[in-house]
Amino acid sequence: MAAITASMVAELRAKTDAPMMECKKALTEADGNFEKAEEILRVKLGNKAGKAAARITAEGVVTAFINGTTGALLETNCETDFVTKNDSFLALAQAAAELIAKNNPADVAALGALPYSQDNFGPTLEDVRKGLIGKIGENMSFRRFKRFSGSNKLAAYLHGTRIGVVVEFEGDETAAKDVAMHVAAMKPVALTSADVPAELIQKERSVATAKADEDRKVAEAAGKPVQTPEIVAKRIEGGVQKYLKEVSLFNQPFVKNDKQTVEQMVKAANTSIKSFTLFVVGEGIEKKVDDFAAEVAAQVAAAKAGA
Repeated sequence: MAAITASMVAELRAKTDAPMMECKKALTEADGNFEKAEEILRVKLGNKAGKAAARITAEGVVTAFINGTTGALLETNCETDFVTKNDSFLALAQAAAELIAKNNPADVAALGALPYSQDNFGPTLEDVRKGLIGKIGENMSFRRFKRFSGSNKLAAYLHGTRIGVVVEFEGDETAAKDVAMHVAAMKPVALTSADVPAELIQKERSVATAKADEDRKVAEAAGKPVQTPEIVAKRIEGGVQKYLKEVSLFNQPFVKNDKQTVEQMVKAANTSIKSFTLFVVGEGIEKKVDDFAAEVAAQVAAAKAGA
């Protein structure tokens, strides 16, 4: 059984807004697995446990570069928010995005080998990265990138430095940029319901099934009528279909006019959206959470021992 620390409970609470004791119970039941604990909270608490689940903890920036129908979207990570405002770090991240678009590197290693000089470091991008690590005193890395090329037009939207979107489209550029802004705000996972990955659908169905089972147990304990299996099945499938509409771009209400869907908006603008790519800084990265109280206690103990 994994040890459940106060810092783990605090981190789960920050991500889910669930009550502290519920977070502790969920972590205990999940044996310290955060993803499983989040699912347990969703089953027990419904949407109350999900409203802050998109909060991201790792630091860094997203940069984009577009030149005609060629472009790139890049996430560059660092250790603290302080470095994301450093001019040298920002210059490195922007230059790397341009290098990706112009040179089409196969991966991050190939990106690092490209010629580039900055701040008296070089002659490769990797040399500059290592040089800035020594100069700034903080680790930094190129995490992921997507290069775009072909016949489709490109539109980019950056929300600050933490969220970046590139949309491939045909038609009106203003409409495409509005779609990119919408993606940054609403974070769809696919263009249409049919494009939603099967594993996400299965996960949602599992959560809905577990939630229905939890509701049945509560009803039985309270002596209330229990829904028939047929009604429960329809309820589960209805929840899945609702989820598919919520996470597919074309079905989402357009952020600038919720009286129409994104699909209706682009159709009215004679525009066709071919694909979108969304990067959120730190997505999927777990940030180390220091137990400040434990750290202070350890320092006090060490001071006493040395006295």
